Amino acid sequence: MTFAFAIVLFPLLSVAWTVVEAGLERFDPAFFARNMELTLDELAAARAGETVGGAGHAVVGTLIVTGLAAVMSIPLGVLTAIYLVEYGRGKLARSITAMVDVMTGIPSIVAGLFAYALFVIFFGPGTRSGLAGAVALAVLMTPIVVRATEEMLRLVPDELREASYALGVPRWKTIVKVVIPTSIGGIVTGVTLAVARVIGETAPLLLTAGIADGLNLNPFSGRMTTLPVYTYRSYKFPSLPVEAYIDRAFAAALTLVLLVALLFAVARILATVLEPKGNG
Repeated sequence: MTFAFAIVLFPLLSVAWTVVEAGLERFDPAFFARNMELTLDELAAARAGETVGGAGHAVVGTLIVTGLAAVMSIPLGVLTAIYLVEYGRGKLARSITAMVDVMTGIPSIVAGLFAYALFVIFFGPGTRSGLAGAVALAVLMTPIVVRATEEMLRLVPDELREASYALGVPRWKTIVKVVIPTSIGGIVTGVTLAVARVIGETAPLLLTAGIADGLNLNPFSGRMTTLPVYTYRSYKFPSLPVEAYIDRAFAAALTLVLLVALLFAVARILATVLEPKGNG
C-alpha cells in the first residue's frame, strides 16, 4: 500500500517541484506589473538579454473570465440541484439529470466550440471576448456544481426536513432555513472544485477569448488572455530570446497553481465559518 502510494505521489511531487523551481526564475513584482505589449526599446532590451514583459494582463484576464463563469454557473447549478433533490420526481427531473450526466462528460473543446458558434451567430465570425470564454467555462462548470450540490443536499437527514414540515414551515422556507445551512460547507467545497476544474482550461479559451498582448478590462469587447493560454503560447511559440519565454511560461504556471491553492484555502475557511455550529 505504501509502495503504491509512493508510485502515485512521485510524479505529482516531480511536476510540482519542476514548476516551482523553474517558475521562481521570473516570479517577481515586475512579472505581475507588466504585459506583453512591448515597445521598440523593450524589444531591443529583450534581444540583449534583459528581463522584459510579464503576465499582469493574463492574471487579470483569468480573474475576470473565471469570475464571470462562476457568476453564471453557480446560481444555475445550485438551483438545479435544489430542484432535483427537493422537487424533481417526474420526466422533467429525469431529463435534467440525463442532460447533466452528458454535460459532465463533454470534452472542453466542445464547450469552446459551442460558445464560439453561439457568439458567431449573434456577433459575426471572428468574435473573441472574455464573455465568450466565460460562457465556455460556465458550460463546463455547471454540471460539476449541480452534482456536488446534489450530493451535499442528499446528505441532509430527512428528519430535519420532517421536523420543519411538522412545525408548519413551507417547503421553500425549509430549504432556505434548514437544508442549505446544513449543507453549505459541502456546497462551498464543491463549488471550489468546479472553479478549480475550469481555471486551468486552455482549449476552449483559445477559441473564444483568444490571445492578447495587452490588458483588457472589458469582457464584452476584445480579446482577453488568461494564464493557461499565456503559458501555452509562451512555451509552445516562444520568440527570441527563447529562455525568457520559457521562464515566463513556468512563472505563469506557478501563479496558476498558487491561485488554485489560495482558492482551496479560502473555501476551507468559508466552509468552517459557515458550517452549522451544532455539527461540531
